[in-house]
Order: sequence, then C-alpha cells, then structure tokens
Amino acid sequence: MKPFCRKCYILFSMNIFKKIIYFLLKTQEKQLSSRLDKHLQTSSANKTSKTILASNVTVTLTSETEKNKELVLNTVKEIVSSTKNNPDLLIEYIKTHGTKVVKLPNADKILAFISEEEGLVCELRGWKAFYINVLTDSGFAFKSKPMFILRDGGIDPYYMLHQFYKWFSFYKGLPGFEYEAQQTFKRFLNAKDSKGIENLTLSEMTGLKEAIARDNEATDFTINYAKSIDGSKNVLDKMKNDGGANI
Repeated sequence: MKPFCRKCYILFSMNIFKKIIYFLLKTQEKQLSSRLDKHLQTSSANKTSKTILASNVTVTLTSETEKNKELVLNTVKEIVSSTKNNPDLLIEYIKTHGTKVVKLPNADKILAFISEEEGLVCELRGWKAFYINVLTDSGFAFKSKPMFILRDGGIDPYYMLHQFYKWFSFYKGLPGFEYEAQQTFKRFLNAKDSKGIENLTLSEMTGLKEAIARDNEATDFTINYAKSIDGSKNVLDKMKNDGGANI
C-alpha cells in the first residue's frame, strides 16, 4: 500500500475543515432564523384574546375577555356583599371551588424565598415547584398546581379581598395567569428598571400586559370597596399591610 502523500493529506484536511465550517454556519443560521421568527411574530393568542400586527397597526380582539372581566367584577361584588368581606368565608369559597388553601407558619418568609407573595400562588415549575409542593404536602413533583397560601392567624380583609379578586379572575379563565405570563410579570415587578423588556416577543409582551391588567383590576376593586366602607384613609396601607396578609 502506498503511503498517504502530504498533498492528499492537506486536501483531505481542508475538506473536513470546510465540512465543519459549513455545519457550524448552517447551525448558526438555523438559530438566528429561529430567534428572528420569535421576534417577528405577527399574532399572539391566549384563551380569550388575540393580538395581530399588520402594516404598523396593532389589532387586539378582546370581546370575550371584556365580557369575562365584567362577569368577574359583578360576581365578586355579589360574593363580597353576601359575605360582608369576611376573609374566612372567602377562603371557604375558594376551597369549595377546587383550589387548595394552605396556612403555614412564616408563609411570608417561605414565599419570599421564591419571590412569591401570600395569597394566590400560580403554577410553578422546577425547583420552586418542588420546594412549594414539599412544604404544602402536595407531593414531590417539579410542577405545582395553583394554590392559596397564607400565614396562620387573622387575615387583613383588604389584602384578602385583593387576592380573592385575582383568584376569581384566574378561576374564571381570564388570561395573565399562565406560567410564562406570571414569570415575566414577577421578573419585571421585582426588577429595579425595565431593562430587557425590548427583547420580549409579542406573546411575552401580551402575557405581561394581561398579568398587569389582572393585578390592576384587583387593586382597583379593593380600593373602591375600601373607600365605600372606610373612606379613603389608609386604604393602600391596609391592603399592603407591610407586604403581608396578617392583621
């Protein structure tokens, strides 16, 4: 057998090198195309709304969402009126409609560790879900179901009302409570600035918008209710209660 000549070896090496370069370029092209498609989305849809981008015009179809928002508002008014905004009765209502309610000592600190607040805790994934599942006796899964978590003891009625309104919006299927939407919402809620928001896709922006809307609706309802009962004094302070639910 003839020895492999140097020239043949060089040509062979160059061909291999070219193939590697072409492979890397092709892979990079696919990645760039995927990222471009992600940022050039022209439509985004959730359970009850659809947003379409066309010719520099944004069209948002929200008739079903608006109808459900009105349903939530009117129903919560009736529930609060019939229960006289009693936190314990609101908790029982949540329980009877299939959402797990858990009371934990130091729930505020337990939840703060995973950047969550007392009240409605939406679906979690990964280690945060495992953490909360173990502490609430919900198994050992890396995905948690939405649940209501509070500290032991008395509950501030306005804080409870705010969280109840959010829960009822979730229960009635309003958008903004999906895992991705809530994660984006929490990320920017806890951030010092809005840096990075320009990199969100249309779907992520729509989810963030819906999550903010649900929180604002709950806040508006609570403030208006508190004003009707106690006037405007210390309404926000009562609702926030130093960031917790206890009296």
